[in-house]
Amino acid sequence: MSSHKSYNLGQLAILLVVSEETSMIEEQIQQSNYHSCIGRVGSMESNKIVAAIETAAKKNGIVQEGVYRETHSLYHAIIEALHGVTRGQVQLGSFQRTVGLRFSIVRGRPYKDSAEGEWLAVSLYGTIGAPIKGQEHETIGLGINHV
Repeated sequence: MSSHKSYNLGQLAILLVVSEETSMIEEQIQQSNYHSCIGRVGSMESNKIVAAIETAAKKNGIVQEGVYRETHSLYHAIIEALHGVTRGQVQLGSFQRTVGLRFSIVRGRPYKDSAEGEWLAVSLYGTIGAPIKGQEHETIGLGINHV
């Protein structure tokens, strides 16, 4: 990536989650004055996925603990991303399916007008399928919400 290229918030979240080598993407995130974190989660329960992403966001200072609007914004971005991963049915174990995901969270001001405020992007990438090794396929989801 060249430094003259400008990436959108969602693009950076997707690039960060699908890339094995993240240093150039993290550099672009810093140049954009955004904040980010990455992590991994696997489960047959969507509430555990939400909890893992929320915990990472709070630990890494992406959202402030105890500030409802920030956690609420993050929650909606996570659920939107899960809709992509699960093809609209945000259910896992009850459908006998499990996920193994990498996640990224990117927060910043993507608009020139500062009155537009901050936004969060959550990207999920990994596998979904029956809870049998080798019976899964790739999946991806992106959720974006204002703070």
